[in-house]
Parts: sequence; structure tokens; C-alpha cells
Amino acid sequence: MSTRATIWVLFLSVLLVVLVVFFVVRAGGDRNKGGSVKAEGPGAGSTGPGGNHRQAALDDATRAIRHPPLTMSADWPMFHGGQGQLGRAEGILADSLMPLWKFKTGAEVKSSPAISEGRVFIGSSDENVYALDLSTGGKLWSYKTKDTIEAAPCVVDGRVFIGSADGFLYALDAATGALKWKYETGGQILGSANWTRSPDGQKAWILVGSYDNKLHCVDSQSGQLIWAYETGNYVNGSPAVADGKCVFGGCDALIHVVSLADGSKVMEIDSGSYIAASAAFVDGEVYVGNYENVFFRADLKAGQIVWKYSQSDAPFFSSPAIGEQVVVFGGRDQSVHCVRRDNGEGVWALKTLGEVNSSPAICGDKVIVGSDDGRLYLLGLADGKQLWSYEIGQPITSSPAAAGGIVVVGCDDGYVYAFGPKPGDGSTSR
Repeated sequence: MSTRATIWVLFLSVLLVVLVVFFVVRAGGDRNKGGSVKAEGPGAGSTGPGGNHRQAALDDATRAIRHPPLTMSADWPMFHGGQGQLGRAEGILADSLMPLWKFKTGAEVKSSPAISEGRVFIGSSDENVYALDLSTGGKLWSYKTKDTIEAAPCVVDGRVFIGSADGFLYALDAATGALKWKYETGGQILGSANWTRSPDGQKAWILVGSYDNKLHCVDSQSGQLIWAYETGNYVNGSPAVADGKCVFGGCDALIHVVSLADGSKVMEIDSGSYIAASAAFVDGEVYVGNYENVFFRADLKAGQIVWKYSQSDAPFFSSPAIGEQVVVFGGRDQSVHCVRRDNGEGVWALKTLGEVNSSPAICGDKVIVGSDDGRLYLLGLADGKQLWSYEIGQPITSSPAAAGGIVVVGCDDGYVYAFGPKPGDGSTSR
């Protein structure tokens, strides 16, 4: 074959590959998969005003694939993925998943996993913190506290920080599980720790709420108290961190905004009822639900709540995942809800068969979340359609962590589960 002919063959081959990839991606975006649970609400299959909401979610999903705009990590080192607790994972998930491994603890696993450097860290109601190999599920180490652990771990600078119902915040070596220090609060710790850098940038400070009504800030290396901020009731959730501020809801019904530098009060916003969930904090906006069946967005510049979503007959204990245009969260009305970020209008709602206390994660154009009906659900972000589910059979109150196309979650049956793409599926992470 002549050189000119060879060049033409190579050119046509490349052109053919480009065309095939184009039509496969287009077909994948238009594919309509059925499911045993229907998505309901103004955006589900609607061609009226709700259709505009659905288009907003579709645009959000498409944008997430093409240009991931928020700060994301290949790891999932703390509750809901990062300091702002936005619940967004890097890359995408396959259209359906398969079990990779499971690890048995000695009691219910209500704690949510953290993933860092190929390891999974998670607590259990058997009072232990576990480190597992992400690839195999094999135990690397465990550390026993003196009470149940519902909090998620926070992994920073080679250490694992986790609170226990025994009232202590523990600092453990991430590689060995050796205790570095423990700090005593005056009440049980159920929410995850978060972290920030000290004002000089030289140290990491760890933030954790307690049932002693305080948010504590301690030095990550020594465990010494830096400052404590007192509220009017229990602090159940995890604080969110951004822009030099710490934001968290309290059982005193207030959104507390605190200066990270010295623990001084910046502002308080009344939500109308106590807040058990952890807030998401981004661009000066705070998203969280309360016990009076209201989910809302507060604007720190305005110093007030700017919209409310109340299309639920039950409280919100789930923490939200934040997309560019939509917010996704679970409710005790047994539904997963998706609303617009700009005005709180409903886009879709998917009804499960149990309370949704698990906090969803957004992975590209999909949402992964557990339910008390014992199933792990994979949903389309654009329309809430069920793409896949896996029945474990016991409530899933743990919130899934996603990294590198792998999803890890705990279950009330005492196991930690990992799910990943089926062999040969090329649509995992990017």
C-alpha cells in the first residue's frame, strides 16, 4: 500500500472512531431506563412549567459531566466529601453497579465512610473505628472507643479525627490506628468533625459539635482547645466551612455563623425549628432542613432565609447535595427531593418505601442515596428516574461516599458495603 493510501486509511479510521463516540455519547444521554420506583413531582415527565425545572436539572447534569465547576476531590475524606459538605464526587458512576465486597462489624453501621488514599475509614455501633482496604475490604486496623460511633471520620494530614457517643474526639494515625490524643467534650458527639487552617496557615484546626451545646475548635496536633462556641441546645450535625466562617444548625433552631479565626459570633438566623441535619455551605449560601418539615436556603449577605421548600409531611434529617442549579436531599416522608437552587421550586421527587435519612451524593449526572427500606438507589440527576438499586434488606442511614467510580456505605445489618462498575463497563470515573 502506498504512503498516500496509508494516510487516507488512518484518516478515515480516526474519523469513524470520532463519529462512533459522538453517537454513543448522544445515545447514552437520551437513553430512557425504567425502574420499579417512579419519580413523582412537577418535573417528572412534565411538559408544563415543571418541564422547565427538569430542563434546569438536565442542564446541571450535562454541565457536571463536561465541566465539573465546584471544588471536588478524587477522595472523599470526610462527611459529604469536603469542608463545604456539598456532597459532590469527582467523575461519574456507571449506569449500574455490582457488589465488590462487604465487611462485617459487630453492630449497626450508622456512621458514614470517608475514603482517603485507597483506604476506607468508618465507625460502628460496636464502638470501633475501622480502616479498610478500598480494593478488597480487608481490615487494616481498628480502634475501640467507649461508646457507639455514629459520626463520620474526617481525614486530615495523615490523621483520622472522629467523635464518639462517649463524648471524646479521637485523633488516630491513619496508617496504624494508633491514638495520638483524645479530647473530652461535655456530651455525646454524633456529627462529623470538620477542619480549617489556622490564621497563619501553619496548623490544622479540628471543629466538632457536641451535646454539651458547644462547637469545639481544637489543635489537630496537640488536641488542645483553641476556642469553644456555646449555643442554646445540642449540636447534632457537622459544621460546614468556607470563606473564613463555620456554619452549623443547632437544636436551638438557629443557623449559627461563627468566625473561624476566634470563634466569635458573626450572625444567627432563626429557622423556626430544631436542626438535626448538617448544612451545606457554598458561595455565601446555606442549605439545610429542619424538624418542621421545611427545607430552606439562607443567604449570609442578606442575613435571612431567602426561600423555603415545604412539600413534605415529615422532617428533614438528611443533608443536601449541591449541584450547580439543583439541590438534592432526603426526607422522612420516604422521598428523595430535588429542588432548584435559585428559588427552591420542586424539580422531582422519588418515593422510596422507607424514610430517607441517608444524605445523597451527586456523581456527574447521577445521584446515589440509601433508604430505610433497605435499598441503595442510583437515580438520574435530571429527572429522578431510578437507574439501579440494590436491596440489602436493612435500613441504610449511613450516607454513601463515592471515589473513583466506587461507592461505599454502611448499613444497619452491621456490614460496610462497596459497589463498583461491572467488568467491561467503561463509564465509571473520568
